[in-house]
Amino acid sequence: MPLMASPGAHTTMTIAGIGDPLSGDPSSLVLRIKELEEQHLAFRNSLICAFNQLLDLKDISTGVHSTRLAEWAIRVARKLNIPEEHMYQVEVAALLHDIGKIGVPDAILKKQGPLTAEERVLINRHPEYSWSILRLFPGLEDVSLYALHHHENVDGTGYPAGLQGNEIPIVSRIVSVIDAYDAMVTSRCYRKGLPHAEATRRLVESAGAQFDADVVHTFIPIAEQEATEVFAAAGTSTSAAL
Repeated sequence: MPLMASPGAHTTMTIAGIGDPLSGDPSSLVLRIKELEEQHLAFRNSLICAFNQLLDLKDISTGVHSTRLAEWAIRVARKLNIPEEHMYQVEVAALLHDIGKIGVPDAILKKQGPLTAEERVLINRHPEYSWSILRLFPGLEDVSLYALHHHENVDGTGYPAGLQGNEIPIVSRIVSVIDAYDAMVTSRCYRKGLPHAEATRRLVESAGAQFDADVVHTFIPIAEQEATEVFAAAGTSTSAAL
């Protein structure tokens, strides 16, 4: 079959599942486009859930930790008046900020003693690994940047780019605070989690240096009032995790 029609010939092009776009029935085309958009979103959401399952397989505490962070992040973002249309990006960034840890050897992730300088270099690359994965998916470009910068410090001493203050995306600043808090209060096989009061004391102590002060002071009342609800939404309980 020729790829080019001869001059003057009548050709009819069809789109799979749509039919003839010149048929005079634009409603069927609009309906099919909407269906394709919904299928694309469903597929993307399935991939996001699959990535979180990968974190569970890598380290069960990491996967559950990320699920809790998604709950914390939405609550903090709303208190900070981030527009509702950005909440999907906030949620996914919190959920998958650590996806790059699948590129870090288990021996480093699960090491109970202090890391060597070489091991610290390797684990500090995980935000870049997260970015390199997430940026490949249409619609997650902003999410990839939020994941890339979630270990930046507001005083410029963080990594990987040494950004300062408002140079750091607000979603990254949110993830930084809630990530640190959840890691501090959650018990691991090699250590007992800190009490809430001590964890929040450390957040306040580091506000303005490591953490965004506004995010810290917005988050602490939420942590005090909604911890049980957040842990339940993530499929865990405070008694089991703390």
